Amino acid sequence: MKTFIKILLLSIFAFMATDRFYSQEVKKTRILFIFDGSNSMNAQWEKGTKIKIAKRLLTQTLDSLKGLENIEVGLRMYGHQTRIIPGHQDCSDTKLEVPLAAGDANITRIQSKIRGLQPKGTTPIARSLEYAAEDFPECDNCRNIIILISDGIVACDEDPCAVSKALREKGIKLQPFIIGLGLDTSYLSQFECIGEFLSAETEDSFKSVLNFVVSQALNNTTVQVNLLDTKKQPSETDVTMSFYNQKNGKLMHTYMHTINRKRVPDTISLNPLYTYKLVVHSTPEQVLENIKLKAGIHNTIAIDVPQGNLELKIQGSDSKYTNINCIVRKRGDLNTLNVQTMNYDHKYIVGSYDLEILTLPRIYIDDVKINQSKNTQITIPQNGTLEISKGAGPCAIFSIKNGKNNWVCNITEKSNFLAYKLQPGKYKIIFRSEKSMNTAHTIEKEIKISPNLTEKITF
Repeated sequence: MKTFIKILLLSIFAFMATDRFYSQEVKKTRILFIFDGSNSMNAQWEKGTKIKIAKRLLTQTLDSLKGLENIEVGLRMYGHQTRIIPGHQDCSDTKLEVPLAAGDANITRIQSKIRGLQPKGTTPIARSLEYAAEDFPECDNCRNIIILISDGIVACDEDPCAVSKALREKGIKLQPFIIGLGLDTSYLSQFECIGEFLSAETEDSFKSVLNFVVSQALNNTTVQVNLLDTKKQPSETDVTMSFYNQKNGKLMHTYMHTINRKRVPDTISLNPLYTYKLVVHSTPEQVLENIKLKAGIHNTIAIDVPQGNLELKIQGSDSKYTNINCIVRKRGDLNTLNVQTMNYDHKYIVGSYDLEILTLPRIYIDDVKINQSKNTQITIPQNGTLEISKGAGPCAIFSIKNGKNNWVCNITEKSNFLAYKLQPGKYKIIFRSEKSMNTAHTIEKEIKISPNLTEKITF
């Protein structure tokens, strides 16, 4: 099977153990990196080549493993020994370059092999996975992990899905991650049998994903965060989460909550030694404290984050550049919760909110209901424009409602020509020339403002 994919980083976690393994204490973690040395890794990517960037980031990641106890690391490469000849490819071009061993010296040997790699051959992913199963010496109490980094060209008419199935039948358990860079998603189905897709579209995202994969390799305590709606279903997502050390308040991790391709909240890895405080950065934020994890198993954290949408619109205008903001407060609370721009929408926790729209004059809308998974739309009229030509002197604008003057603003600018955006309605403009010392010289003019029209007044 040959599939041409622009670039794919395939990270496979292989838990090579029997079911009995998980009930025992894990004493040692063994990580085998399988690194792509095929010719396609010479292709250009961002400011360098795939191989240059992958080498640099992997060697940096390996530095983070130095000094750790109970860790063994090894390296297998493929596609790095035999140059491709038209009509021929060496499908056996895969080799264990550095056997699994403990210690910083072994990691340094791996880094040296990676730095010296010159890509030249084909991409026997399936065969490399098959042979990698033999790279782990017998161990009754080890956690064995494979991290495979490839540019994603599956060569030699071999099927990694079939290899994955065969390994599982031998008792070798795979829990892979597929990290795609520039990946055509139409090819994803070919990897569903062995991995979960993660996108790495830039060098920075590759670095983040690689660090994430290694972090999970080192820690077998996993966590699923369920953001619950009003029906207690984990349907909420796309919200940033911060994990703090409950004891000292130190920020430990920040993640964007995700519903994965299986339509369930994605799994992350956390150190079970800490007690956590979780802050979900919804509007308003939701907090769960004193979270204790059970080591070595999959944990579920549930927190109520029911959300609905508030859409603020200006009638007859779809432009996002309105320069009109709305202050959103929790019902009865004077503190500002959010400043939302008109013609935008934003999610809020289900409940009641008070709005202050910063038009002239202000628009106050109280007790706006946000309901679960519903869109609440608030629409205000399109403003009109008042142009004022005047000399120097104090001036003020009032709206007229129910026979009363309602102050809108004072005009303090010294300019002789001014323009104000006003909501539709009746207005009174009050002016007195600074040359006059007589109150009786006050001038009043009334005017009606209509949507999207301009009215002019001269004093």
